[in-house]
Amino acid sequence: MNKSDIGLIGLGTMGAMLSLNIAEKGFAISVFNRTVARVDSFVKGAGSLASQITPARSLDEFVDTIAAPRAIIVMVPAGEAVDAQIAALRPLLNSDDLIIDAGNANFHDTNRRAAEATAVGASYLGIGVSGGEDGARHGPSIMGGGDRSNWGRVAHIFDAIAAKYQGKPCATWMGPGGAGHLVKTVHNGIEYADMQLIAEAYGVMRDGMNMTAPECGTVFGRWNRGILKSYLTEISAEVSNATDPTTGSPVLDIILDRAGQKGTGRWTVIESQQTGAPVPVIEAAVAARNMSAELTTRHVGEDLFGGVPQVLDRESLTLDDLEAALIVGKIMCYAQGFALLARVGTAHGWELPMSAIAETWREGCIIRSAMLNDMATALGEDPGRNLMFAPYFADLLRRNQAALRNVAAVAVAHGLPVPAMSAALGYFDTMRSARTTANMIQAQRDFFGAHSFERIDAQGSHHGPWGKA
Repeated sequence: MNKSDIGLIGLGTMGAMLSLNIAEKGFAISVFNRTVARVDSFVKGAGSLASQITPARSLDEFVDTIAAPRAIIVMVPAGEAVDAQIAALRPLLNSDDLIIDAGNANFHDTNRRAAEATAVGASYLGIGVSGGEDGARHGPSIMGGGDRSNWGRVAHIFDAIAAKYQGKPCATWMGPGGAGHLVKTVHNGIEYADMQLIAEAYGVMRDGMNMTAPECGTVFGRWNRGILKSYLTEISAEVSNATDPTTGSPVLDIILDRAGQKGTGRWTVIESQQTGAPVPVIEAAVAARNMSAELTTRHVGEDLFGGVPQVLDRESLTLDDLEAALIVGKIMCYAQGFALLARVGTAHGWELPMSAIAETWREGCIIRSAMLNDMATALGEDPGRNLMFAPYFADLLRRNQAALRNVAAVAVAHGLPVPAMSAALGYFDTMRSARTTANMIQAQRDFFGAHSFERIDAQGSHHGPWGKA
């Protein structure tokens, strides 16, 4: 029988949609799922694409239906499930067969798996796939990592299924080992921050301006026609305007305020702490999700301290201020994300293609934004420069930073939580301060631990007079 061009294991939402995308682009694909009934239901629902799909009911059968040298995508939950799937596959494969982990893996795990594959002469790729269900089905952003020759074996398939920006596939090889999963992790960290910033703007409108969800939706829709045009702004307008069919109320009004997370934002923050590359807006976003889970505690807090914010004086804060504050916040979270990528890439000896990363995110992914074109240009001119210092973004910051300052001040004064906006402002103010207060910290460290300090007027390490009699 004719054999498939590629195989895929794991028919959850992302795996199923990616399989249909591959089949639709003209590639024959074999599929397998641990729960075999899922294989049958998937093929049954594939419609006209079923002729491109070969279902398998065992791993042996699955491997046998793929043309050698085989390429097999694994789409199972990150962690032990990936290791277990690789262990089950390896004895059935030849040395030149390629395993591709396309899940949300921790890039350190991907580094380990790539090294283990190399040690036994096997082939392995770790790729980040962004875009959610719709992106997987119609065109995701794909971030590849591993040996470049292995990427070259399957690049034609990934180019075909990826989102396109002005005809260019949003699929790029990022570097060896776990480079692709690193880029995807930081992508998700930026996603956390962008979502939190938008949520805080919504909170100011809802609680500080007494605006209804549809009124907020109108504002998001207007913002999506300007500099803030992005997927997240677009869907914020849609969800704000949606009506719950059961109650007739805005859907936002009946959703419990407890946000979930799958760990990638936390991984971004951990990597930031380990490498010393600050990402305070992302940290604030992760912390805000953690605090959202503290429902009982927050209700106790409201009973003790009161939780009803004061309604803002519309003259003290305008919707234009709020838009400008989001512009600054968005620049800050992307700037921090790219700075982290540069730092981690250097630590691992990877020359990450910074401009190409921005280009890969222009379509198909959750953080696609009109700003990414200018970010790609800025990173192409100087990959090591913080984005906030690039002329285009520096000009935006000069024109809009006063609005962020006003939003943060007014919101805090009226009891409205804006942790990500406050973190963005703190980052901006620190990064524009030639002299900070860290000299006090160094003095304290030297006082209690004799850690020494540097002087502004002499080279070398020095100690203060506090240790002398």
